[in-house]
Amino acid sequence: MNKLTRRTTLKGLAALPIAGCATHHTTQSSASTSAAPWHLADQIVAQITTPTFPSRDFPITQFGAVGDDATDCSDAIKGAIEACHNAGGGRVVVPNGTFLSGPIHLLSNVNLHLQAGATIAFYTDPKRFLPEVLTRWEGVEFMGYSPLIYAFEQNNIAVTGKGTLDGRANETTWWPWKGNEEWGKPGFPSQKPGRDKLFADAEAGVPPEDRHYGDGFYFRPPFVQPYRCQNILIEDVTIVAAPFWLLNPVLSENVTVRGVTLKSLGPNSDGCDPESCKNVLIEDCHFDTGDDCIAIKSGRNADGRRINTPTENVVIRNCEMLAGHGGVVIGSEISGGVRNVFAENNTMSSPDLERGFRIKTNSVRGGVLEHLYVRNCTIGTVKNAIVINFHYEEGDAGNFDPTVRHVEVNNLTCEETGQVFQVRGFERAPITDLRFIDCKFKHADKPGVIENVDELVIENVSINGKTFKA
Repeated sequence: MNKLTRRTTLKGLAALPIAGCATHHTTQSSASTSAAPWHLADQIVAQITTPTFPSRDFPITQFGAVGDDATDCSDAIKGAIEACHNAGGGRVVVPNGTFLSGPIHLLSNVNLHLQAGATIAFYTDPKRFLPEVLTRWEGVEFMGYSPLIYAFEQNNIAVTGKGTLDGRANETTWWPWKGNEEWGKPGFPSQKPGRDKLFADAEAGVPPEDRHYGDGFYFRPPFVQPYRCQNILIEDVTIVAAPFWLLNPVLSENVTVRGVTLKSLGPNSDGCDPESCKNVLIEDCHFDTGDDCIAIKSGRNADGRRINTPTENVVIRNCEMLAGHGGVVIGSEISGGVRNVFAENNTMSSPDLERGFRIKTNSVRGGVLEHLYVRNCTIGTVKNAIVINFHYEEGDAGNFDPTVRHVEVNNLTCEETGQVFQVRGFERAPITDLRFIDCKFKHADKPGVIENVDELVIENVSINGKTFKA
């Protein structure tokens, strides 16, 4: 067992030969070294309350919806939801067909159920997403466009079934508002002036109810955002072509995301971003996204510290991740902190997957990030396997040093990566208690760097077929 302290770099690994895939052999976790309390993952799952619903259906076609991809079904869907809620709950059923809609607002005890062959396709006219609602965008609260599916302070809600939710975002709708070199287009407005002003308002302490950023500010709405809700189930549906983040529960408790397929390759197309939530299960999901597959968040900078609510008790298991900026990610809007994250039995692989396991923060974001555990995960092809970076975006430009401690990666196998490690704490605020146990990186162009870490444990880690010995 090798313990490295304070400042360690892996320059010595650069001399290792670049080998092909080594012969596979099974390694056993070292119980004497592992400090991860995996029994808590089972306890978290056991204590999550999933919603149940009365056995009554409210087909949207009985309220005037027509699945011809031409009729406006917004009022019919709203009417079915209200009738279901007023009756004490049940399923609002979307049958085979393509049903056009504006934003959908769920109410307590309602399960929006899309049968196989059903599609809800959303309008792309921004004015359809008014009046403004209280929402969170990149970790900052404000009054803005409604998410495509939204719930505010509701209990026992669900979106289920084998159907499809289609945001119809593309290179000419929603996505150009990103405004950068990759996505911006001549003649299209950009979110940047509004984004800069919103972030300045948040730093200045302007109350969220006075931050009005609806029409004319070009903030692309999240797809599904339960806000201050309890007992949420999102199961089996396919979500495509999102304007912005796909699944973004905020300040909610007891969230289950199961068997969902998330496909959107636009800007900021994060797959699932639980933000300031408690008790979250993400399992058996398929991600193919234009940004992070899963990104755990808790608010940005002053606004995150104002709300001061961490994301805690998260279990991520049996998921498949393809393209994306990262597979399992924590940050960067993480000022409220995160604790007790358990990710196991996940697979990741794509030439377009940039990072496997990633923590991104800086001294502007801050936050206490602790008790973060990964085990029994497999990475095929990835550009950077392990990234823990205190120099994200603004870098070391603030007064809120992040705390990252008690992080363990156990029994990780990576077939091919450009770089194994990019792990950089601050010298004045090192990462503490970081463990890599029984990890195999079969083919790596370079080992990378680990610096400013206290209590680093590296045990039975190999790169290009050779055991790393510090």
